[in-house]
Amino acid sequence: MVNQYEAVFIMTPVLSEEQMRETVQKFHNFLLEKGAEIVMEDNWGLRKLAYPIQKKSTGFYHLIEFKAEGELVATLETALKRDERVMRFLTVKLDKHAVAYNEKKRAQHKEAKAAEVSN
Repeated sequence: MVNQYEAVFIMTPVLSEEQMRETVQKFHNFLLEKGAEIVMEDNWGLRKLAYPIQKKSTGFYHLIEFKAEGELVATLETALKRDERVMRFLTVKLDKHAVAYNEKKRAQHKEAKAAEVSN
């Protein structure tokens, strides 16, 4: 059964912009190769961490929302664990209310952008 998931991962801040983009692209391609459908991606950029991880106080955050079979999540998390550029990650299965909320937020964001462009 296909479910919708959100995966947020934090990459080490010692990466260059290019290395950070390569890491994101690696996991984007990984999901597509395994048959997932990418719904939305959002790069949150360099942010301060709530607590130090590996003696680092900042990290590059990235969110990927995707639809896939449940077995793919375990495979994705194994790949994230094996990548030394990823400090932490969290994958969450979205219920119907979270999916509706995300769709509503995207629609509002799209309307705000359209209004901004027209002004």
